[in-house]
Amino acid sequence: MAAGGATAVALAGVLTACGGDSLEKSGGEGDLVIGSASFTESKVLAELYRALLADAGYKATVKTVDARELYEPALEKGQVDVVPEYAATLAEFLNRKKNGPDATPVASSDATATVAALRKLAEPRGLKVLEPGQAVDQNAFAVSEDFAARHHLKTLSDLGKSGQKVRLAAGDECPQRPFCQPGLEKTYGIDITGIDPLEVGSVQAKQAVKDGRDQLVLTTTTDATVDQFGLVILEDDKNLQNADNVLPVVHAKSAGEQKIADALNKLNRVLTTADLTELNKKVDAERRKASDVAGDYLKGKGLIDN
Repeated sequence: MAAGGATAVALAGVLTACGGDSLEKSGGEGDLVIGSASFTESKVLAELYRALLADAGYKATVKTVDARELYEPALEKGQVDVVPEYAATLAEFLNRKKNGPDATPVASSDATATVAALRKLAEPRGLKVLEPGQAVDQNAFAVSEDFAARHHLKTLSDLGKSGQKVRLAAGDECPQRPFCQPGLEKTYGIDITGIDPLEVGSVQAKQAVKDGRDQLVLTTTTDATVDQFGLVILEDDKNLQNADNVLPVVHAKSAGEQKIADALNKLNRVLTTADLTELNKKVDAERRKASDVAGDYLKGKGLIDN
């Protein structure tokens, strides 16, 4: 993640999209902006939210923003109405934002306690955290099957003990994220020589590891295409990652409308981790549009009519 002024410039660019369109809502009271990060799963979740809200009578649009460091401030300002989030990850993000980079962690594997901590941090910022769903995602790190075989790797501890130097394909915010580069170095002793700034779990990132340009890639436990690239996920045997339940986070003014929560909670009651993995696969492996995949899923579950 670029520091200081560069981040401000990036945010300004994000808030002004092509053709002068921006995250500022210019339509009526029924218009909603759904923020999405730039990786597949976030896009799929945003399209699920859009379809549910459209079915509830809202005019909802999706705006893709590169990273949490950019879309979370926009959510606080009301430039975004709702984003799909991950309980533990957002809790720690807001914890560090309030208490500094060395803040005592508030997230854990206990979803109830983690969501309670998240709400305590989010509400003063004008954010309402809705109920967590069944679907859970976590960061995951993968190497090529060949690299794993050559160095006898099954776990992240194995990689640290091997002494191998690795270049990590991950988002450019990875050096600041405690569950990314700092955690890999501190918890597992992995020697990371640099970050290849590619989107989390993207085709380009996985291809870079397959081709040997990078040795390690940040993806997620719901990545359905790891096998297609000849990669294997290394076990997080020291539990560096917290379990992250998917949940919607809504700007306070929008959260005042109960039917928004009612619409989004329909998804939380049915979406499972396996479902989410399959939806990701349909986009990444079958090259289908996220909006089409989301619509088909919701119709199949009887959550929307058309």
